[in-house]
Amino acid sequence: MAQQETDEQINDGFVVDTEDCEARELAYRERGTARPITVVGNPVLHKECKDVTDFGDELAALIDDMFASQKAAEGVGLAANQIGVDLKVFVYDCPDDEGVRHTGVVVNPVLQDLPADRRILDDSNEGCLSVPTAYASLARPDYAEVHGQDAQGNPIKVRGTGYFARCLQHETDHLYGYLYIDRLSKRDRKDALRQMEEGTPRYETVPNA
Repeated sequence: MAQQETDEQINDGFVVDTEDCEARELAYRERGTARPITVVGNPVLHKECKDVTDFGDELAALIDDMFASQKAAEGVGLAANQIGVDLKVFVYDCPDDEGVRHTGVVVNPVLQDLPADRRILDDSNEGCLSVPTAYASLARPDYAEVHGQDAQGNPIKVRGTGYFARCLQHETDHLYGYLYIDRLSKRDRKDALRQMEEGTPRYETVPNA
């Protein structure tokens, strides 16, 4: 598809995801339909998702819906299981700490282990569309690399710093069955769930049975 051409431009082996972001994001979501967001407690969020093996029209349509859903919920990243789909794919439309916008798709992502000298922790606040209205401080490395595939199945690498690095880690976690609150202390997790109970999400969610 035409909007993938920029995604496939490579710089040092990494996708260039900072060009034509507005046009690419708009093209995705204009084709898509926003879906409600699954929330903590829904089984699809708490197990590893299936690998994507079919890179055809169904995947393309899912990606369009994910961009539409992400925009409707005012998010910066969205994993497929957050709209109830058991597949390893996430989308993002996220700034880094310098305000540079990054927009793209990663299928079958694998977060790369960092050497000790690259593991500089950033202890910033984190939230999640699947834990609406709740926020907690969580230390994560301020640099991240994810390897995976694009929507056509071609191998890609994505890297990010600061807030965008947090996004890449957060979304990859989702596809392996982890919410950010699973990485908190018991006390902080309990507080996040309390915040969620007391708040009202600004977007449509799927009620848990």
